[in-house]
Amino acid sequence: MSNITYAPLPINLIPDEASPAWMNKGDNAWQLTAATLVGLQSVPGLIILYGGAVKKKWAVNSAFMALYAFACVLICWVGWGYQMSFGDVLIKGLRFWGKPDVALNQEYLLEQAFMGKIPNATMVYFQFVFAAITLILIAGALLGRMNFYAWMLFVPLWLTFSYTIGAFSIWSPNGFLSRRGLIDYSGGYVIHLSSGVAGFTAAYWVGPRSKKDRASFPPNNILLMLTGAGLLWMGWTGFNGGDPYVVSVDASLAVLNTHVCTATSLLTWLLLDITFFRKPSVIGAVQGMITGLVCITPAAGVVQGWAAILMGLFSGSIPWFTMMVVHKSSLLLQKVDDTMAVFHTHAIAGALGGILTGLFGHPRLSFLFYNTYGNYVGLFYGFQMGGPNVHTGFRQVGIQLLGIFYIVTLNVVVTSIICFLIRFIVPLRMSAEDMEIGDEAAHGEEAYAIWGQGEKLDNSRFGGYDIESSAAKSRAAAGQIEMA
Repeated sequence: MSNITYAPLPINLIPDEASPAWMNKGDNAWQLTAATLVGLQSVPGLIILYGGAVKKKWAVNSAFMALYAFACVLICWVGWGYQMSFGDVLIKGLRFWGKPDVALNQEYLLEQAFMGKIPNATMVYFQFVFAAITLILIAGALLGRMNFYAWMLFVPLWLTFSYTIGAFSIWSPNGFLSRRGLIDYSGGYVIHLSSGVAGFTAAYWVGPRSKKDRASFPPNNILLMLTGAGLLWMGWTGFNGGDPYVVSVDASLAVLNTHVCTATSLLTWLLLDITFFRKPSVIGAVQGMITGLVCITPAAGVVQGWAAILMGLFSGSIPWFTMMVVHKSSLLLQKVDDTMAVFHTHAIAGALGGILTGLFGHPRLSFLFYNTYGNYVGLFYGFQMGGPNVHTGFRQVGIQLLGIFYIVTLNVVVTSIICFLIRFIVPLRMSAEDMEIGDEAAHGEEAYAIWGQGEKLDNSRFGGYDIESSAAKSRAAAGQIEMA
């Protein structure tokens, strides 16, 4: 019998009603922080990136599409979306969709989440910011012409009938691709491939911008765009670092791999621009940054540092090639007006990351993330270990390719149906007259009002608020009071 005695727990670690024994305070604190970092990528990150990257006349509309999506997704998420993505199977035997249900009940929110030592309330919040940024990325393909009322309908419909299916299939422990062993560490499939394909498909149905805008669409504020890009990059610390749902060595590795791959991708894109166009393009560098972030996302915590470097080289060159070379020779790519090149930066980079994950996935690192050994083996390591591991490696690549086919098919079909149905309610695109005007026509507001240009007339069709006449009326009323 052991005579060892243990010191009592420090008072701050003793479980109580507010901190139950199953909850890890450090994990919960990091998860809330990581979720907020991802939220900052959208609000204000993509808001100001979009607002700065478009023409001046579209700055308000582009930023507001992002802000609206963030708010709308949250209400839909707690109303039914979270449970459809991570709850019980909707139809027994068909493991691709969950039952719609609310995630607002106090008793449910304070229980332990399906993974990790955190409460459901934290998990709902964490998964919400991923769902929200997916819709905002789709908006990037539609800037400069989509009817805002159509966007208001598109957001809840696409979240409900596309995002929840992809998330359940790949991320839910009950999902069929999750059970088959697909590796999607933090959303290369669920978020980036989905948004890239859905954005491209929706752009096809909405149609192109006006000829004038498509011919010349200079950013109105590159420094503002860079600020948004910086928030996007730094926010990715939470994007990939939060997905183990635990403060672990694997989370630390995922964060470092994320930044290493991104820096490599940015520099690769920059060198290609200098080599072929003789100019170090700032906008090109931002594109390279984004493709690096996207490519590493499905692999962040399951690949070694050298693999992150290689993935950065691929993500800085292959999407560059599809955007600068293939795009110019493809009739389909030229026909579809993808404003922010979401297809190249997210669909191509996301698919690339998924395939490279199947090649570079390390068995030991996969064990740290999935807590099972031998089921997640990259093809290169399968050859290295030999024997049955070669078959396991080929199987992993096959599963990664199956996931790409599934997500592409899902989003082409569902996005097309949604756009078709919205057409019966409101037009998908703004009128030619409104597209000529931009923000003033869509919202009755301008991003940068120079003296004398920001006034609104009382009889305008937007019901504008005339500040000067209102002030005059107030002064007159004040004079009447003094006289009385």
